[in-house]
Amino acid sequence: MAQSTWGYDSDNGPEHWHENYPMAKGDKQSPIEINSKDVRHDSSLAPWHASYDPGAAKTILNNGRTCRVVFDDTFDRSVLRGGPLTGAYRLRQLHLHWGSSDDHGSEHVIDGEKYAAELHMVHWNPKHGNFAGALKQPDGVAVVGIFLKVGKTPKPEMKRILEEIDNIKTKGKEAPFQHFDPSILFPKSRDYWTYHGSFTTPPCEECITWILLREPIEVSPDQMARLRSLSKHGENEPVSPLVDNWRPPQPVKGRIVRASFK
Repeated sequence: MAQSTWGYDSDNGPEHWHENYPMAKGDKQSPIEINSKDVRHDSSLAPWHASYDPGAAKTILNNGRTCRVVFDDTFDRSVLRGGPLTGAYRLRQLHLHWGSSDDHGSEHVIDGEKYAAELHMVHWNPKHGNFAGALKQPDGVAVVGIFLKVGKTPKPEMKRILEEIDNIKTKGKEAPFQHFDPSILFPKSRDYWTYHGSFTTPPCEECITWILLREPIEVSPDQMARLRSLSKHGENEPVSPLVDNWRPPQPVKGRIVRASFK
């Protein structure tokens, strides 16, 4: 398996990643399954807040593994503060993980429940100089995770991202994506779980403070179908739907998950 060819198929999927990326077998890997009975309520956990500049949104792209929206992170335009974090973390990108059907697709699992998709908003700590530097530090990156569940009343929040899907149908396609305030993607409740973990894609660096929101946002079956209409192959290759781009839960290995709520 060549370095560049990790993916989600049987020959290059998550069970093979450690062959080229030994960190994938580390002690602080993500995602995990969260069991309410093992969660510790921590009354000292502060509320988190985000101040995002809609002008920071730049492009949306299909890299063959996910759909990603990229933001300008050259200065503190869009930042996340509070919660378990010290200091302000800059928003760099958001991306999604989803399944081939509505009953699975999220990476984190809550009390045995899987959601249809999981949205990750990736922020990094500018005190480490640049993104590459942040990847090497335990407090380098903060990811807000939001679950998507399928319901009858689709939320308008995801609409803007999904409208662009037709412009990035195949791997390698990129389109302008301007004037977008990602904070519209947050659910009403700010309740969250937090733990220390890793990126869920190679090299699986263990530099992430996870802020997983308890309340999912709702999308329609039609909206999920649009995500699944992306192709993981390039324009002149056979269409192969981009689905099931999620990593299964990893061993918790003694880590404590804290909750901001009782």
